[in-house]
Amino acid sequence: MTGKFFEPQRRLDRAALVIAFGLAVVAGVMLWDSARLADLGGYSGVGPASVPRVVAAVLLLLAVWTGIAAFRGDFPARPRQDPGPVLWIVAGLALQLLLLHVAGFSIATGILFALTARAFGKRNLALTLPVGIALSFVVWVVFSQLLMLHLPAGPLELLFFQKG
Repeated sequence: MTGKFFEPQRRLDRAALVIAFGLAVVAGVMLWDSARLADLGGYSGVGPASVPRVVAAVLLLLAVWTGIAAFRGDFPARPRQDPGPVLWIVAGLALQLLLLHVAGFSIATGILFALTARAFGKRNLALTLPVGIALSFVVWVVFSQLLMLHLPAGPLELLFFQKG
């Protein structure tokens, strides 16, 4: 030993590199799409394509910055990820999409609420499911009956509000 402290060798951060690539792709799509818009800036020079171009430029800057940081290994170490909560939420969204027109808004969204609560650590589905259905029913009543916006009605909604 020579008494020198050895710095751990920096490694290429692949996850950050993927994020940088994703940012660049989104920026490229925005630039391509804004090039197709008619530039009706008139005397001010600001038109419908201006803001998407600014946002795309900022995204490109972030992509470059993230890429440089990925090559330099400047990102802090990330903790191990737990996919369980994300899978609970994705399952809730999938069930809501599948059940929306079959079971109605209240029941489908109540299931989404219960599975999302499960993802955040609430394990008592016997409590969160009825609470979610009740809250979703209130939302359905506000949107469907008060605001006259169409949300899918199921057996619960038809029990209280018959179509006439």
